[in-house]
Amino acid sequence: MSAPEQDRAPSAPEPTAQPVGKRVVVAAPRGYCAGVDRAVVTVERALEQYGAPVYVRKQIVHNRHVVENLEAKGAVFVDELDAVPEQAMVVFSAHGVSPAVHAEAAERNLRTIDATCPLVTKVHNEAKRFARQDKEILLIGHAGHEEVEGTSGEAPDHITLVQSPEEVDALEVKDPTKLAWLSQTTLSVDETMETVHRLRERFPLLMDPPSDDICYATSNRQAAIKQIAARSDLVIVVGSANSSNSVRLVEVALEAGAKTAYRVDNAGEIDERWLEGVEQVGVTSGASVPDDLVEGVLAYLEQHGYPKAVEERLTEENLVFSLPKELRHSARQEAVAVGDLQPGS
Repeated sequence: MSAPEQDRAPSAPEPTAQPVGKRVVVAAPRGYCAGVDRAVVTVERALEQYGAPVYVRKQIVHNRHVVENLEAKGAVFVDELDAVPEQAMVVFSAHGVSPAVHAEAAERNLRTIDATCPLVTKVHNEAKRFARQDKEILLIGHAGHEEVEGTSGEAPDHITLVQSPEEVDALEVKDPTKLAWLSQTTLSVDETMETVHRLRERFPLLMDPPSDDICYATSNRQAAIKQIAARSDLVIVVGSANSSNSVRLVEVALEAGAKTAYRVDNAGEIDERWLEGVEQVGVTSGASVPDDLVEGVLAYLEQHGYPKAVEERLTEENLVFSLPKELRHSARQEAVAVGDLQPGS
């Protein structure tokens, strides 16, 4: 499944002249993407439909505030399935899991709901297709990230991890005529393309995936912060430390010309010293961040003498993913009950 064309960000325009005086610009798009929204709603609906506790393998999304809110509603987060009682309900996170995890769940008679982002599922399907063609797959991503572990598990004998452009020169492959590349969906667009360029220089017959693996939301948020970074004395990125796309936003902001950039989980982590001598502040958030956390940062800045923020929107995002099949019936019943669906629709 690929994102609709209107959800893909256009090239960022040239920065405008530096304004005079204090100013706060908040980038858009920011915050929740379609896959994160689907995953969070999946856990909420599972709790409503099946009752607490509902177990979740790993963090449903990489944001500690989201996890804490769901825990308060009855979700129980576990690292591995051996912590889940037999026949219990367990949700797989948005980052995806390997076939081995599905098999373990079946062996232990667990009831499962798969909240994997459909754009991650697309990468899993590409890995399986390349493996069936006996291609060696160069997976660009970060070791230990749940998404990389899930994708690698689809074709472990065919996948080699490439973590940076610098690793390309020392890469050893079985057959340079039978290579393909895939990537984690939350990487820096620019660094990934640099890695692909260096791979293609070494391996001219390298095959591309049928469409970009980096998701539309990651691309859009990076393009949006590029649009304001060069005019910013300080960029504040709201997102958790284990959120790959949030960490990348700090790197992208600095590369695009921001004088300084920091990541915070919430306004409470802002250091007042960051604001010394700062007039132009840019604010954005990762794809797993609820907007109230951004509002908290903007309120903090107003309390410290900055004007109300202005939003600069790069593009609109209209993509919505349907809930997992186990929850669609109840979701339709609820929609009918509140009159959202007309008879016969």
